[in-house]
Amino acid sequence: MRKILVIGIGAGDPDHLTLQAVKAINTADVFFILDKGEEKSDLVRLRREILERHAGQRPYRLMEAQDPDRDRTAATPAYSPAVGDWRRRRADICERLIRDGLADGECGAFLVWGDPALYDSTLGILEDILARGAVDFDYSVVPGISSVSALAAGHRTGLNQVARPVQITTGRRLAEGLPEGVDDVVVMLDAHQTFARYQDEDLHIYWGAYVGTADEILISGRLSEVADRIRAVRAEARERKGWIMDTYLLRRGPAEDTAGG
Repeated sequence: MRKILVIGIGAGDPDHLTLQAVKAINTADVFFILDKGEEKSDLVRLRREILERHAGQRPYRLMEAQDPDRDRTAATPAYSPAVGDWRRRRADICERLIRDGLADGECGAFLVWGDPALYDSTLGILEDILARGAVDFDYSVVPGISSVSALAAGHRTGLNQVARPVQITTGRRLAEGLPEGVDDVVVMLDAHQTFARYQDEDLHIYWGAYVGTADEILISGRLSEVADRIRAVRAEARERKGWIMDTYLLRRGPAEDTAGG
C-alpha cells in the first residue's frame, strides 16, 4: 500500500514546523511539489529550504509539476464551477505524480502552506483521486500553523473577544455583508480588499501580508483610519513581488478587549 502524508508547514517561516511535521518529513521517500510559476517561485524556494533544514542528509526524491491555472475572475454563480474545473485538473496531475512517482510500500508527502484543514484543496483532491479507483493509497494529515494563527500572534491579539464567537470567511462572502451576531471576522482569499466597503462601520482591522515570512507586513488600527494605507501598501507590495497573500481580522468593539485563557 502506498502512503501519503499531507503535512502542514506553516505560514512561511521554516521554524513554524511542529515536531510532528519534522518527524513526518523524515519518513517520506518522495515529496510532491506543484510549481505555481515564476511569480510565485518564492513558494517553491521556501519548500526546498524547509526540506534542506529539516530532512537532514537522508535520501529523498522530489517530483515537481506545473500547477494548473485557475480562473480567479469568475463571478457568482460561475465561481463554483470554475473551482471545480481547476480541482479536477489538479487531481489529474496529483494522480499522475502518485502513480508514477511512488512505488508500493513507499511514502510520499505534500507540503501544504498553513494548515491543510483551512481553505486548502489537498484533502478534497486526494479523496477525488481515491474515488476514481485507478490509484490506491492510504493518507494521513499533520496539522500546521495557519496564517490565521500567525496573524493573531503577529498582532499580539486573540481572534475573539470574551465569550464571543469568531467567524472565518472569504472576501467573496464578506462582499455579501458583515455576518450578524459575530463581532470578530477573519477574512481570507480577498483579492479585492473588501474591507474598504465598511470604512463607515465602527470596526478595527488587524491586517497582514506574507505572514510568517521575511517579507511580512502588519498594519492595525481603526478601519476608517488605516484602510487607505493598507490598500496603498498592498498595491506596492504586489507590484514589487508579483503576488500577494494577505489575511485580516475585522473586529467590532474595543480593539483591546481580546480574550484570554
